[in-house]
Amino acid sequence: MKIVVNGACGHMGRALIAAAESKDIEIAAKVDKYGDTPFKEISEYKGCADAVVDFSHHTAAPALCAYAEERGLPLVIATTGHTEEEAECIRKAAQTVPVFYSANMSLGIALLIDLAKKAAAVFPDADIEIVEVHHNRKLDAPSGTAKMILDGILEVYPDRYGNFGRAGMGQREKKEIGVQSVRMGNVVGVHEVHICTGTQCLTLKHEAQSRDLFAEGALEAASFLLGKKSGLYVMKDLI
Repeated sequence: MKIVVNGACGHMGRALIAAAESKDIEIAAKVDKYGDTPFKEISEYKGCADAVVDFSHHTAAPALCAYAEERGLPLVIATTGHTEEEAECIRKAAQTVPVFYSANMSLGIALLIDLAKKAAAVFPDADIEIVEVHHNRKLDAPSGTAKMILDGILEVYPDRYGNFGRAGMGQREKKEIGVQSVRMGNVVGVHEVHICTGTQCLTLKHEAQSRDLFAEGALEAASFLLGKKSGLYVMKDLI
């Protein structure tokens, strides 16, 4: 498999390249707008590839999608923070080429979401809280992964809603799902789901111990897309 890496000079881009090289996956091109790479924009690369993997910035989505559609290439998008307009570009591209889109490339997180949905269904009257912890350099809050977990639970209980960063006076509403964000140190990523009935509490936890797991997940996603028909794929498609 030959891949184009967009965002090649970032933390995750470098981890992806290292993981690819350890698996004898060929890097067809390294693209980074701000780094020391042969290509600054994805459109500059005209060579052959089997897939494009993006670990850059959400604003790159329109150009990435246009490139993938034009070249007929599978696209893995592993960035977060997309605007609705950018998300629409991704959905449109998925009508033409296979697109794998996830805010978190960890199979463990996909399993956590699946378990959280099942647990929430078993305890319909429980209070549910989501807590996420990341390093002090992370810009967005809550994390894209926390939103994924929330969306999964809302599939079970569509009448509930997320309460982000609770503050001030007032009793907890029964239908709210609290989402709390913590930023400190060099934490790679911790996500917890607390489900409490009043007589018992269940806690589901996933802790990322290395960014390598996200790189490995992105490579698995790229391999998964090979030969797939157009469509929008997510992590639960891998479990």
